[in-house]
Amino acid sequence: MRRTLAAAIAVAVLLTGAACSDDDAAEAPSGTKVSVGVIPIIDVAPIYLGQRKGFFSRRGIDLSLTPEQGGAPIVEGVLGGKYQFGFSNVTSLMAAQAGGAPLKAVASGVASNGRAGRDFSAIVVTGASPVRSARDLTGKRIAVNTLKNLGDTTVRQSVRRAGGNADNLRFQAMPFPDMPGALQAGKVDAAWVVEPALSAVLTQGGQIVASNYVDTAPDLTVALYFTSQGTMTAKPKLVADFTAAIKESMRYAAGHPEEVRDVVGTYTPINDTVRISMILPSWPVDINRPSLERVATLGEQDGIFAKPPTLDQLLP
Repeated sequence: MRRTLAAAIAVAVLLTGAACSDDDAAEAPSGTKVSVGVIPIIDVAPIYLGQRKGFFSRRGIDLSLTPEQGGAPIVEGVLGGKYQFGFSNVTSLMAAQAGGAPLKAVASGVASNGRAGRDFSAIVVTGASPVRSARDLTGKRIAVNTLKNLGDTTVRQSVRRAGGNADNLRFQAMPFPDMPGALQAGKVDAAWVVEPALSAVLTQGGQIVASNYVDTAPDLTVALYFTSQGTMTAKPKLVADFTAAIKESMRYAAGHPEEVRDVVGTYTPINDTVRISMILPSWPVDINRPSLERVATLGEQDGIFAKPPTLDQLLP
């Protein structure tokens, strides 16, 4: 991932320089097509709701949402010009920023609800598994959506808090929707899942062994919406309009949980049982900076960052 990000960063430097051209400097007209990279999980329900409710179109944004497996390819997509904006976990963004990528967060994306055992993210096993706590994960095969990323850091922290050896974990990358089946088939011993995959596992008899976000930091800011520095400079009105629309979308999602449950099924397949039982995250408009400082410290400890990220450069 680091070699791919390095190549994308090199492209981004050229794009940033080109961002000062007359064509790029033009402000966004009404109906501007805007492409956003997202992950097909509950986290991004607000942007789908905002699209449905017209929060973006009323601001002259013709929104196109493209699903990706994880935050890292979305970062690369924004750096390479595939997307104007993206949704990514904070670790992917910190790693890119530490590597020199010209990225800037524009809004909070999603946060832990802070309830151990009832958060929208968890480490899970089958009902028949001998694993009964995060301490038992030492040496086990654990599914995460991407390697050397937020899953690694938060799962390791759960293992540490339970008194286990966090240096001897075997991570295996796969998309979140594939994890329930892989767990049932014995391809992995445990999985880090978020909704709706979490409820899919639980309705199949699975068990939660740890709430990894809760173990990492109180009210953890998990992900952010972001863009490139080039877009920030060349199209400030577009950035301001997108930011206002996503914040309105998040406030709406926080106040309309049943609509959240309904919209998730429009971009990722779920059955009614999962839809009803899903545990919802929090969608605060404000970014919890202390929680990001904690993730940065743990990421350095785990060797995920080439050098310490500079939050002042990343955060709005």
